[in-house]
Amino acid sequence: MKNKQERLTDQIIFITGGSTGLGEQIAYAAAKQGAVVVVSARRMDLLLEVKKKCAALSGKEAYAYAMDVSDPEAIQKVIEDVYQQVGKIDVLINNAGFGHFEEALTFDMALAEKMFRVNVLGMMYVTQLVAIQMAERKQGHIINIASQAGKIATPKSTIYSATKFAVMGYSNALRLELKPLNIYVTTVNPGPIETNFFDIADESGNYLEKVGRMVLNPVMVANRIVELIGTSKRELNLPYLMEVAGKLYSLFPRTGDFLALTFFNNK
Repeated sequence: MKNKQERLTDQIIFITGGSTGLGEQIAYAAAKQGAVVVVSARRMDLLLEVKKKCAALSGKEAYAYAMDVSDPEAIQKVIEDVYQQVGKIDVLINNAGFGHFEEALTFDMALAEKMFRVNVLGMMYVTQLVAIQMAERKQGHIINIASQAGKIATPKSTIYSATKFAVMGYSNALRLELKPLNIYVTTVNPGPIETNFFDIADESGNYLEKVGRMVLNPVMVANRIVELIGTSKRELNLPYLMEVAGKLYSLFPRTGDFLALTFFNNK
């Protein structure tokens, strides 16, 4: 029987948005458990560093592919290359995405379209191509990184929240469709994580300071995500305070709106 450190030995794990932040930490956490890690993102220079560290942690080959998730043709080519050069993907972690906090009335709709193409459509393209192969083998696990913003929408998060609501809706239906094929689908809904995500999302530069104790450590979140691999867990919600708030929001929407306008409105 494999111990915890060997639980993912030789499983091929494909991670989008794997060059920095949460995706990078997920790659390291999976490598420590013996996985064959395949990372993708736009910047190959950063990916090569992640690849090198993953190989050192796992003691086996790791792989890196430059891929823009807003480009369907690029996605198809990379997925085909992975199958030919590495093997069939056992675990897909859709982590690529970005946000921008601004009021809806002044939001640049070209940027909104780009956000949907990356956060939603790109995720769907990748998922479909990988899930087709998983369905043939009747095994696999798809983990989609959504957000607490998909559960509790706050001012200035209209577009970002909309993309994450879409990820959650897609994941929930996909879970039901793939369950008979022995393919697990898990949605991860983290609150704010201390990563470079906010370099783009938050122009003020002080959002993380405002939310204080709710800020999550990316290493901890990555470890929790990797622990889910191979389980049928439906969702992971972090931190606990926001998980409770999300449940209360559904039960008491007016109170939820009040909290979203006050306690959680820090942008």
